[in-house]
Amino acid sequence: MPGLPLRARAALLAARSAAWASQRAGRGKGSMIGGLVALKIEPNLMARLADGKRTVVVTGTNGKSTTTRMTAAALATTGRAVATQADGANMDAGIVAALTAHQGAPLAALEVDELHVPHVLDATAAQALVLLNLSRDQLDRVGEINAIERRLRAGVDAHPELTVVANCDDVLVTSVAYDAKKVVWVAAGAGWTSDSTSCPRSGEPIVRDGDHWYSTGTDFSRPEPDWWVDDTSIYGPDGFVAPLTLRLPGRANRGNAAQAVAAAVAMGADPLAAVEAVGTVGEVAGRYGVVTVGEHTVRMLLAKNPAGWQEAMSMIDGTAEGLVIAVNGQVPDGEDLSWLWDVQFERFENGKVVASGERGADLAVRLTYAGAEHTLVADPLAAIASCPPGRVEVLANYTAFRDLNTALEGRNR
Repeated sequence: MPGLPLRARAALLAARSAAWASQRAGRGKGSMIGGLVALKIEPNLMARLADGKRTVVVTGTNGKSTTTRMTAAALATTGRAVATQADGANMDAGIVAALTAHQGAPLAALEVDELHVPHVLDATAAQALVLLNLSRDQLDRVGEINAIERRLRAGVDAHPELTVVANCDDVLVTSVAYDAKKVVWVAAGAGWTSDSTSCPRSGEPIVRDGDHWYSTGTDFSRPEPDWWVDDTSIYGPDGFVAPLTLRLPGRANRGNAAQAVAAAVAMGADPLAAVEAVGTVGEVAGRYGVVTVGEHTVRMLLAKNPAGWQEAMSMIDGTAEGLVIAVNGQVPDGEDLSWLWDVQFERFENGKVVASGERGADLAVRLTYAGAEHTLVADPLAAIASCPPGRVEVLANYTAFRDLNTALEGRNR
């Protein structure tokens, strides 16, 4: 810990002690509690640890963990170590834990919760900000999405030196980045448009014409992208084109990969090397992982809000022998589950679903109105066991996904 002030060194020693105690008590790896303890002792620890690093901040409603992992992989092609989160902990304690674990790394790729972005930009003096998408998420914690757009826009305005890598297909993200001095526009897609029917700047309607969109009565419209993808390749500035083959499923992950490549190139990575690197990313903190549970081969998918559910549902293999959907309503999920009515569960009206989780009954009511045949099995492990032998798709929200992963790890020890 050379070079750090005494208070910062004391904070890190206390963090290590807290993490050790957490591990001994069987409460997990202890990185989060370590970060919390360290920040209590030295509130400016994030800035101390980030000093001297070249940092990319990744944020958005959906895809943060995956894009951060891809960005870190792309940056690593420069031959330099990269500090990043392994577990998706994207608030201050998790960020400090990641920086603590990689103090000697000259680069950092940090996943950051949307509400925390402005002060993380201040603390890290980040060189680049990746803006993925913005949509409704946890209204009881985050609030209305237009307020988040304004807050992020103010954060960008406060850092004119920042390179912003922004999804020009997302109206709200485009508004955040529109006035930035240095913008790299990426056509990363926007499957969910229900939260951007009106212009965040003028309130006028947004008109869509194919891929293009514009605000009536203003000059606010979709910028021309610098980077874009199709089903086989990625395209960039100066005629760059390369095959893009990913281990992860879904159109959204191709968009995530494009933004990760664009960010890494903006930080000095070779484009071809960056493209190859994002293609190596597979399971991300359990997401998209496949595990064997008795007579079942289980694939895990995570969704946390209407936009994320829509994308995850498009990845479900309809030929699988079973489908379990698990929903909790804990604080990290958002205790208000009214968003269930925005998810198009009608697509399952010709299949059978097992509703599960602490709020499985709420889900069962929604499935009833969707006309989807279903059963209710509260415990996700028991829900999997109730499916016919073979492949089972599991789609879960945040804490249901986390708790099921923990339960599966316990079974496999």
